[in-house]
Amino acid sequence: MTAATPAAARPRRDRTTLYIWLFLTPTVLLYGAFTIYPIVGSYVYSLTDWNGFDASPSFIGLANYREVLADPMFWSSFRLTLAFMLFAVPAQVLATLLIAIVLNSPRMPLRKLFRTALFLPVVTTTAIVGVVMQFVFDPASGPVNLALGGAGLAPDGVDFLGQSTTALGTTIGVYVWKWFGITLVYWLAALQTVPHEVYEAARLDGAGALGTLRYITMPLLKPFLVIITLLSIEASLQVFDLVLTMTNGGPFYSTEVIEVYIYRWAFAATVPRLGYASAAAVLFGLFVCLVGMLQLLAMRATRRTRGMA
Repeated sequence: MTAATPAAARPRRDRTTLYIWLFLTPTVLLYGAFTIYPIVGSYVYSLTDWNGFDASPSFIGLANYREVLADPMFWSSFRLTLAFMLFAVPAQVLATLLIAIVLNSPRMPLRKLFRTALFLPVVTTTAIVGVVMQFVFDPASGPVNLALGGAGLAPDGVDFLGQSTTALGTTIGVYVWKWFGITLVYWLAALQTVPHEVYEAARLDGAGALGTLRYITMPLLKPFLVIITLLSIEASLQVFDLVLTMTNGGPFYSTEVIEVYIYRWAFAATVPRLGYASAAAVLFGLFVCLVGMLQLLAMRATRRTRGMA
């Protein structure tokens, strides 16, 4: 009986394994077709000179990489990408932290309504947000300029998206507003991990609101700060749809982040250069992978810190 039991159970395990692979097959096929294949294709095409119309690409080795690294416009777009990240991430992380602390208080009235309202932009299509913002910031009839004109601050209007000095900052502001809700959810989830008994003990010891925030809440949130910051950094590198619909990389390339730079060479140029664009995409992908590795290391360090605590 004991020897026959494993043999009888083996067909059942085989059927279970078969069912698992049957259910996974659509996901594996779609992931392979729309994720793995484009990644591999980018590496292959980056070694070729191809405009997308010729029957067969011409192999040129690392020439595209040398040309990309020598292009000042590539480095300009890289600096703009970093600038976007350096301004957007701190503003998003710190602002959402403050709002999350307020909305996490049980004394805050209508806090569920405010949470829902702040999260609504997240579920709105980014391309639609970009198109709508063109009307919002229109220098002639946009509501922002109408409000500024009515208050006497800018009677002639401000072309927020048409001036190189204001276009990037305006785009960053819209990005922070668009993804404010998702970072807010991260912070609210982090605040839920702080035991209520700790707050009760602090109140019994006479700690005020600021003291509780400084000596209890903030130290306990430090591990989450690392993770949320890295998640926000990685998200801020993927702003193609918002920038393309709001400014199309202009004016005068002042908002052309790397993703828009790649798109311009691959699809918007008079003579498309898919091989050159693929080389730029591979370099950008390596940078994103580096950010992902830093995120993984930070998460492991956070787990070790919490384990020691």
